[in-house]
Amino acid sequence: MYIDPSDEAVLAETRRQFFGRGARGLGALALASLGAQGASLPHFAPKAKRCIYLHMVGAPPQQDLLDYKPKMVDWFDKDLPASIRQGQRLTTMTSGQSRFPIAPSKFKFAQYGKSGTWVSELLPNMAKMVDDIAVVRSMHTEAINHEPAITFIQTGNMNAGKPCIGSWVSYGLGSMNQELPSFVVLNATHSNPRAPVQAISARLWSAGFLSAQYSGVAMRAGGDPVLFINNPDGVDPKVRRRMLDSLGELNQMQFAEVGDPETQSRISQYEMAFRMQTSVPELTDMSKESEATFAMYGDDAKKPGTFANSCLMARRLVERNVRFVQIYHRGWDVHGELPEILPSQCGDVDRPAWALVQDLKQRGMLDDTLVIWGGEFGRTVYSQGKLSAVSYGRDHHPRCFSLWMAGGGVKAGLVHGETDEFSYNIVRDPVHVRDFQATLLHLFGIDHERFTYNYQGLSQRLTGVEPSKVIRELIA
Repeated sequence: MYIDPSDEAVLAETRRQFFGRGARGLGALALASLGAQGASLPHFAPKAKRCIYLHMVGAPPQQDLLDYKPKMVDWFDKDLPASIRQGQRLTTMTSGQSRFPIAPSKFKFAQYGKSGTWVSELLPNMAKMVDDIAVVRSMHTEAINHEPAITFIQTGNMNAGKPCIGSWVSYGLGSMNQELPSFVVLNATHSNPRAPVQAISARLWSAGFLSAQYSGVAMRAGGDPVLFINNPDGVDPKVRRRMLDSLGELNQMQFAEVGDPETQSRISQYEMAFRMQTSVPELTDMSKESEATFAMYGDDAKKPGTFANSCLMARRLVERNVRFVQIYHRGWDVHGELPEILPSQCGDVDRPAWALVQDLKQRGMLDDTLVIWGGEFGRTVYSQGKLSAVSYGRDHHPRCFSLWMAGGGVKAGLVHGETDEFSYNIVRDPVHVRDFQATLLHLFGIDHERFTYNYQGLSQRLTGVEPSKVIRELIA
């Protein structure tokens, strides 16, 4: 006996699925009556409307950049004291070392701004804006390897499959621009071919168990900026419009029969792709940017795919009210040859990150645009492998790391948290990854404890079920 596929889906449905689907249908009707997705959000007045998250994949060494430890000069090639290590877990890359010799930073530090913040000579432009940013020196995490650590800070869980921050924010607050996605991802190139590269994948900007419409849309530097949005050769836009209208009718019929919410997501994604055929070419055409703007971001700003070009593109995206932009820059996994590799990594990002903040500031957008710069964990003060007077490497270190935030309601000119003289343990004001996520949501007007999504019988949250708190000291 032939069974129609849509009937088969209904027959295979369990009692729990039936009532769950019915509840979702009623919920959708109620939500529609409120006028928009997430009408109950924000929970309170937001300080940030948009976010640009600059993730340095591989983990920048905090003691070489933002966490100045001058006393380590006297500890060169001496072993890390057992009282400092406290039996903490090591990676397999250094656990077999017979000793853990201290490697002081080879780079000079100086104080900058009214705040007197210590910054490395490798970040001269970021140093100029310390009074515009808040430096957090007391970040920490449980993850000790890259894949779980990046997944943790981006999705709130070390296991893949959960929605990332951009997807959560897009789901909760919806889009501010109907011509572009609410969440866009850019993967920037790095200049040093010897820099160790960590693999990343689309799982990091996945919507997980949320609807696929909240996934990040990756923009490419070459070819079509966004895959699969352009019409095939010989297909006229009017023909494409008629095809989408007919396809929409078929999908609505399918939805009426089966009631799968993803069918509606599919319809909306087709429509967004059609609108992006016009909006994306205008977005990626930088010919109207002034020479002064290009000069501010640096020579690489005109080279597609570079970090400078990506930062300028991020500004153009948030200028068009894209809610969340994620930029990944790889090559920071400095297990060896750090003095040779780190300067080029910093050279890639220092000026563009500074320019991005200044550009937003002069356009009156920084107040409600949150900018974040940082990695997934820190690096060890002891050297991985051979230590010499001119070279050293650093292993993974989850116990402390640094990042900075600017705009979007962040208290400018602040240094939050403190580590011990070895930059190994936190001694004041620790900030866990979940605290960071709770604070980010708070800046968007979202209470992380009330912001949930029911999945597999659980009220899922970005910050999970472990204790987490908003870091009030970081909020202006």
